[in-house]
Amino acid sequence: MAEHTSSSITIEAAPADVMGVIADFARYPDWTGEVKEAEVLASDDQGRAEQVRLVMDAGAIKDDQTLAYTWTGDNEVSWTLVKSQMLRALEGSYRLAPAGEGTEVTYRLTVDVKIPMLGMIKRKAEKVIIDRALAGLKTRVESKPGSSDTL
Repeated sequence: MAEHTSSSITIEAAPADVMGVIADFARYPDWTGEVKEAEVLASDDQGRAEQVRLVMDAGAIKDDQTLAYTWTGDNEVSWTLVKSQMLRALEGSYRLAPAGEGTEVTYRLTVDVKIPMLGMIKRKAEKVIIDRALAGLKTRVESKPGSSDTL
């Protein structure tokens, strides 16, 4: 599972505002599209999610999965698969970096499905997931009241 897909986008908001949206799992169904339900199963002593159950519906692929989250400082979160009906493995991360008056967000994703799939098709699916997530994140953060006021 060494190959991964990544992409970046600049969001016109402070890193803390962007991470606030990323960390608000209860609101994922409002902006991600594919996530229909999100439930935090465990949190760390700072109140950040450590395990989250997500019910996904991406058209042909529907899944009920649990992910384990690791928070590195204030500007990075990564996750790995705990259990899933459709996936053999999943690793991902968001990394935030100040960029001018906004934040550059880099999303990295590696997915391994239980059904046989060509690597090229898997990378294309990862790219679609990443692009949709970044676009949804940008729209969500930039549409929140006060997001541009915090710069």
